[in-house]
Amino acid sequence: MPATPLTPTTRYFPPGVRKVYWVPTISNYNAPTRGELNAGTDLSAEIETMNGWSLQGSTVDVPDMGSRFTSQVPGRLTSAQNDMTIYMSQTSNDVRSLLPRDTNGYVVCLWEGDVTGQRMDVFPVRVVTQANDTVVDDPGKTTISFAITKLPAIYITIP
Repeated sequence: MPATPLTPTTRYFPPGVRKVYWVPTISNYNAPTRGELNAGTDLSAEIETMNGWSLQGSTVDVPDMGSRFTSQVPGRLTSAQNDMTIYMSQTSNDVRSLLPRDTNGYVVCLWEGDVTGQRMDVFPVRVVTQANDTVVDDPGKTTISFAITKLPAIYITIP
């Protein structure tokens, strides 16, 4: 009997669907409440690009005298550079006032939209830097870099 095929996906185009929230406080980031998410700020419409926002794993070799083969076990988890490039406002009323350097909080990525029962990732973070774009022919942008401060809550249910 052949293997069971994976359920066919409902494919989508992320712009207009994906949501990214800045949430200053969450009591248990492994299970945020709807009230905590609603108290956040929806950054989605101001984000040009996002980089990172995932975990990378390493492996550790575990050789033994019983075999010439060196097996491996999962090692440390890390999160590489995590940043967002966000549009600036000519009035200076933009993300720079919301996320100054050393601000702690949570970046909540609702990859398929804010739909109760679907999945999201919650990243405990601290703002590292703000770097303003100086390209003359582009719209004003700033890149906010984040340090992930604890193991993110990945693929948890949206309340």
